[in-house]
Amino acid sequence: MSSSDGSASINSLTRIRAKLPTLAAAEARVANWVMQQPEKIMKLSMAQVAQACGVSDTTVLRFCRNAGFQGYTDLKLSIARDLTSPTQVIHDDIAEGDPPALIARKVFMSNIQALYDTLEVLDEEALTRAIELIGAANRILIVGVGTSGPIVHSMYNMLMRLGLNCKAQTDAYLQLMEVALLGPGDVVIGISQSGSSKDPVYTLKQAKANGVSTICITGNAQSPITKYADVTLLSVAREARIEAIASRLAQMSIADALYVIVALNNIDTAIQNEKLIWDALLPKMY
Repeated sequence: MSSSDGSASINSLTRIRAKLPTLAAAEARVANWVMQQPEKIMKLSMAQVAQACGVSDTTVLRFCRNAGFQGYTDLKLSIARDLTSPTQVIHDDIAEGDPPALIARKVFMSNIQALYDTLEVLDEEALTRAIELIGAANRILIVGVGTSGPIVHSMYNMLMRLGLNCKAQTDAYLQLMEVALLGPGDVVIGISQSGSSKDPVYTLKQAKANGVSTICITGNAQSPITKYADVTLLSVAREARIEAIASRLAQMSIADALYVIVALNNIDTAIQNEKLIWDALLPKMY
């Protein structure tokens, strides 16, 4: 049974509680942990939940399916829907009846807070290492899927202007095809807010296997993607919704900072390339 059938209308914790007597002992341990602190599960990977419960990843996955969910992600989404108010699905801070100007202010303040929080946790050593890897790379592949796609393409647009040999790829299969052709001296940059999306995680895993240096930009320091990253750059945003808003701006700012630092390290090339680009674009301007 999956959450796509009639059981979807039942509260997630109620479903788990109803299935509890039928679960094996190890699965029941996971069930009890989830029921006691459901708010934590939205920020944790399956491996982290397994560690907290003292069981294997497979046991957590078995619990999810035996409790009536399609998998761990389905469990997280179901609990998130149950714990958040209807307006939180759109944005954490808004309430029904808020006037447009107040909603706009709340969105702006949430974004500003995400930038401040990300700046506070920015690891200077990790930032420096990322700059070194990007500056010395023979080839750079920037990957991400879903809502990370615009950040991937924006970062490519910036690094390309510096004359760096880089590509952007948001197609899951093409990511793997391209990373298969990379090796030592190359760099893969993976962007994933959750850090749990299978495609960028698997792409970085394959990159590491090929001896490629890896950098990840993520909102979860303990997520699966960090296992395969030589450098992790962390963004912070206080959002309950699954598709984050403020965190995208924080990650974009990390990409912007990387570009500006690399450009300053190669100031002559950066200035020359900007002139060439603008000379090429001017005929297309009114």
